[in-house]
Amino acid sequence: MTAPAPGADGPSPRPRTAQHFSVAPVLDTPEGYVAPGMPGVPVTGYTPDTPAPRRRAPRRRTALALALALLATLLGGLAYGCAPLRAADSLGWLTIAQAGLVALPLGRLGGRNPLLPPLGALLAAGALLLGQLTQHLRLLLATTPTPHPLLPQTLTGWRGDLRPLDLAFYAIALIGGFLLTRRSANGT
Repeated sequence: MTAPAPGADGPSPRPRTAQHFSVAPVLDTPEGYVAPGMPGVPVTGYTPDTPAPRRRAPRRRTALALALALLATLLGGLAYGCAPLRAADSLGWLTIAQAGLVALPLGRLGGRNPLLPPLGALLAAGALLLGQLTQHLRLLLATTPTPHPLLPQTLTGWRGDLRPLDLAFYAIALIGGFLLTRRSANGT
């Protein structure tokens, strides 16, 4: 059986319980006061009359980016090809530097154009190919005094010297060129 609520049908037969009081002082707050950080509080320093300053979007210079990337491809390939011939086996790891050299102007100046990362990959692999062909041309000129057809002999020597590790370096150049171009375009 339940007891009736106080004041419903008269006084409750239950005994009164003790009143609980807080020892904290009651603060005098004005009518309608809202604490800082609560919803409805105006933000200090914000005036809706003044518009926020507009930031200009950075200009994208795709033609300049392509020209600098082609220049970086040529310089990276020539630097790779003109390295000392005795260091030929350890030069493959420079493909990461070539990919970065090509990717930097493409990403920074070209922006987020979706065609630039694949182009960066191809140019990085082209820099590696140019470097290897230059290296074989130097080796051919060092062994024979005056060969008549330079390009066919250079290509034949390059194809004959191609190893599986070189194919791994081409894969590194392609992947590195793609990813580094995309990262430098995002600014991270």
